[in-house]
Amino acid sequence: MATPLNLEEQEQLDQFKHFWSRYGSLITWVLIAVLGGFAAWAGWSFWQRSQGAQAAVLYEEIERAALANDTERMQRALTQIKDSYGRSIFAAQAALLAGRVQFEAGRPEDARSALNWVLTESNNPSYQAVARLRLAGLDIEAQAFEQALLTLQAEVPPAFVPLLADRRGDVLMAQGKPAEAQAQYLIAWRGMSERTEYRRLVEVKLAALGVDVATLPAVQEAAS
Repeated sequence: MATPLNLEEQEQLDQFKHFWSRYGSLITWVLIAVLGGFAAWAGWSFWQRSQGAQAAVLYEEIERAALANDTERMQRALTQIKDSYGRSIFAAQAALLAGRVQFEAGRPEDARSALNWVLTESNNPSYQAVARLRLAGLDIEAQAFEQALLTLQAEVPPAFVPLLADRRGDVLMAQGKPAEAQAQYLIAWRGMSERTEYRRLVEVKLAALGVDVATLPAVQEAAS
């Protein structure tokens, strides 16, 4: 049997009822929003892990198809990963891989399509820079030199700046502009660390243009 409330307790109960009648609904909705937000975050994290795992499986399928030189099978898997998991890191990696394989298989337009997809759909600046370098290579093969230069005119992560300069040098050499090519090769050489193996290749290109890098001021070399 419940014990009767004294006057003080009854007053406190009445105050609580008044407070709840005024703010209870708001408090309830705030709690629902908070808990709902937590549930959504947990669900989103699980979804991301799940999506990443499924995208990884498709990427492995593309790798296997690439090793087997099965371009048709690779293209089907690439279409699936782009359609279903286009925002995943695996999709951009897959498109770059497919671009290389398609080029080696003598299918430059398919290669170009895969690389252009990375440019327009990937949100990873490094992958986009790699795609630009490879697209410029396709343009050079097609003697579309002005298009290659346009492709290489873009803001990229610092690590890729020397590589784009080197590729611009290649384009300018193909156009018969050795002085301008030399300027780009020098930008590339100065932007690379002494420990970068690729720098040796740039030195060979400069040597072919009559530039002895040993005579260049040491302060112009890239910091290690």
